[in-house]
Amino acid sequence: MEKRAHQYKLTLEYLKDAKGEIQSAAPIELNFENHDDIFSIIERQKSKGLFDNLEQATEFAIGLKLFSEVMLKNRKDPLFEELAPAFGQFMKKLKAIPATDKE
Repeated sequence: MEKRAHQYKLTLEYLKDAKGEIQSAAPIELNFENHDDIFSIIERQKSKGLFDNLEQATEFAIGLKLFSEVMLKNRKDPLFEELAPAFGQFMKKLKAIPATDKE
């Protein structure tokens, strides 16, 4: 039986370079699946008040879920061998942080 997954589409557009100059690179569109509801995770990260900027909470949640899903799908790859135990501890610590009223 095939596992069900949430399906997403991410569009990345290059707006300006480090000098503030407008860039015209073609957007990158990425279709991907994740076992989690990323929108729900974004809201949970925002509610934890980990960052002063709510956009950083969104960036953090998206980056973490993209990375962790690739690592999970490639768990036997030697590249992740040393990182996996520490990442597991990190996730436990993150999940234990309670929500705040900081939104």
